[in-house]
Amino acid sequence: MKLLSIENAGLFSNIRFVLTDMDETLTYHGRLSAQTYDALERLQKSNLVVLVVTAAPAGWCDQMARMWPIDGVIAENGGLFIRRENSGNVVRSFWHREQEKDDIYQRLLSIARKVEIKAPKARLANDQPFRLASIAFSRPENLDDKNAIIDALHSEGVKTTVNNIWIVGWLGDYDKLSMTRRVFREAYNLDIDAMGDQIVYSGDSANDAPMFKFFRHSVGVSTVEKYLSDIPVPPNWITHGPGGKGFVEIAEVLLNSKDQI
Repeated sequence: MKLLSIENAGLFSNIRFVLTDMDETLTYHGRLSAQTYDALERLQKSNLVVLVVTAAPAGWCDQMARMWPIDGVIAENGGLFIRRENSGNVVRSFWHREQEKDDIYQRLLSIARKVEIKAPKARLANDQPFRLASIAFSRPENLDDKNAIIDALHSEGVKTTVNNIWIVGWLGDYDKLSMTRRVFREAYNLDIDAMGDQIVYSGDSANDAPMFKFFRHSVGVSTVEKYLSDIPVPPNWITHGPGGKGFVEIAEVLLNSKDQI
């Protein structure tokens, strides 16, 4: 990984889309600073499309899509996309077909009860009532407890990812990257395979691994260093600052690159 601060800002002059994780990438220790929020607003005012790509529950992401200076949110690790239209209406697009999604969510809740039996330390995350496409368990500190939850989920055919807060499980062949691909195709009529120098992605943990591997312009905020052993292909750049401070660094580089055009 190279320090972002030593790169020529002109390298990012073609960026049109800013994709970013939320927890511990935009936030730090669970809080969103005024400086980070301001960075999002300045990016959007500079005609960059800003999309949050997160494992956070739909309820949180609905509020973000409605009120934050962003263009949309891919929520629950790819389970749905939430977008605020110019009219002010908020539209949700699920990975699963409309007629399937409710049944699938009920299956997940049933599986969660089985996981709690198989892994006695499993505790549903306190944000579970705000989820629509996934189940999440609070991440235990003990590695054996964490692995027991993951193994129990896998035994029920559930796909999983782990970040700094949750163990997230879902049913379906998707992740952050595959839903991003669909969103660009359906919402923007664009193919991300042909946009190598037009998209930047920032993240901090293991569930960002598919994005770090795919995007040429991938940046880890400095907190990513704690999770590098779980990330097969690390981001190309790293910031000095952790969490939101690191994202502000990324925003400054992108805004400076536009000033140079």
